[in-house]
Amino acid sequence: MDKQKHGFSIGVKMYLFVIATVFFATACVCAISFTININQIDSYYKRLTVNNARNYVTLTDVDFLSELRNVAESDEYQAIRDRAEAEDDESLIEDYLRQQGLWEKYESEREKMRTYVSNMEDIKYLYIVAWDEDGTELDMYLLDADDVPLYETGYYEVREAEFEGVDPRKTIQPVISEGDWGWLCSGFEPVYDHYGNLVCHVGCDVGMEEVMNARYRNLSYLIAATLGVTVIALAGAFLVVNRTVVSPLRSITSGMRKFRPSSGSSYSDAGVIDLDIRSRDEIGDIYNEIRTMQIKITDYINDITVITNDNKVKDKEIGEISKEAYKDALTGIGNKNAYMRMADQIGKDIADGTAEFAIVMMDVNGLKKINDSYGHVAGDNYLKGNCHIICEHFKHSPVFRIGGDEFVAILTGQDYVDRTKRVEELKASFKKTCNDESLKPWERCSASVGMAELSSIDNTFDLVFRRADKLMYEDKLAFKNNR
Repeated sequence: MDKQKHGFSIGVKMYLFVIATVFFATACVCAISFTININQIDSYYKRLTVNNARNYVTLTDVDFLSELRNVAESDEYQAIRDRAEAEDDESLIEDYLRQQGLWEKYESEREKMRTYVSNMEDIKYLYIVAWDEDGTELDMYLLDADDVPLYETGYYEVREAEFEGVDPRKTIQPVISEGDWGWLCSGFEPVYDHYGNLVCHVGCDVGMEEVMNARYRNLSYLIAATLGVTVIALAGAFLVVNRTVVSPLRSITSGMRKFRPSSGSSYSDAGVIDLDIRSRDEIGDIYNEIRTMQIKITDYINDITVITNDNKVKDKEIGEISKEAYKDALTGIGNKNAYMRMADQIGKDIADGTAEFAIVMMDVNGLKKINDSYGHVAGDNYLKGNCHIICEHFKHSPVFRIGGDEFVAILTGQDYVDRTKRVEELKASFKKTCNDESLKPWERCSASVGMAELSSIDNTFDLVFRRADKLMYEDKLAFKNNR
């Protein structure tokens, strides 16, 4: 036959499970730690962005910004701005603002912004923009702390996607993004005039380039540290799994393969598993169950050997009895002469105080009715069937036919030890066979049974026999009353 193909061993499965579990757990810890860390850092820079935007709102000249916006939104200014941008001539803007009386304020406001930025090293860009009417996506630049061309003032630019659809009347929550100017944390704070009208927004961009680079470096360090911890954890887990599960199972498997019980072998010779496994868990239970099973198998084989030898001895004895005409011609068991011979021997054992036995008296029920109704051949078959059942239940004890329908079994050895159980099983077999209507009448065996054992007050074999015979007749009477 082909050998059964095996998949992964339980050891491999355990190691794979441990690896997957440890990697999953450490990856989750790494991800959670990284997420918490970046969330804390992001929260800090977002607060920094909002706070700086709010602080600068308190420093702005709202009236000037309102005037500047009105001027910048005019068609006249937009035409000049377009011309200045096309000719790259900033003087056109400066001259126009001077004409409007706004230049000095313009320079003063821009210098204020530059001073603020220079004192706040985290700020990369500080600027003032005017959001267009509701429903549009345009921002108009008014002032910038950076040295940008003057004609950028009044320039309309499409609003960045992350700020589309937000309410401009409230503080606009900062966002962190990467664009043409690198990584920035950008936020806006509205500026209102004395009448509560929204004039413009102070925009603040905090540089995040170094933070993001440090973040990725920290991530690489965190991953490296996590891998290191994972390797250490796996090494420890492997040692524990190997010691508590894999190694004991391998030892048990190896020990089971050495089990080779044979007739007459001791536990050691049979290879009964004997390991130093004391764990109080499922592994220990498996080991104890396997060892117990092997011991029972070894005992069973030895018992079978003894029984076989006993049968050989019994056959030899029967052969000797047969030579002396002690064999019942119909059933093949001992006849009355053989019974009397054994009774005499047991009587001597009783006198010596070495006897230990029980007598089972059996009387076949309904033999006369079988003979009268179906003939003596059927009656003989009926007797043989009853005898076969009796011998099956008392395999290790001599059975005799002492009369036409009377049988006696003298229980010794294991049959004597289990005498009550054997008799109950015999009665159950007779009851089952007798009630089986699918059988022919002469096959429905039945017998009344009585058993008595040698007691301390018995000094002859006959006393024990009489008690067994009395109990048998009581059983027969009960049988007849129930028919």
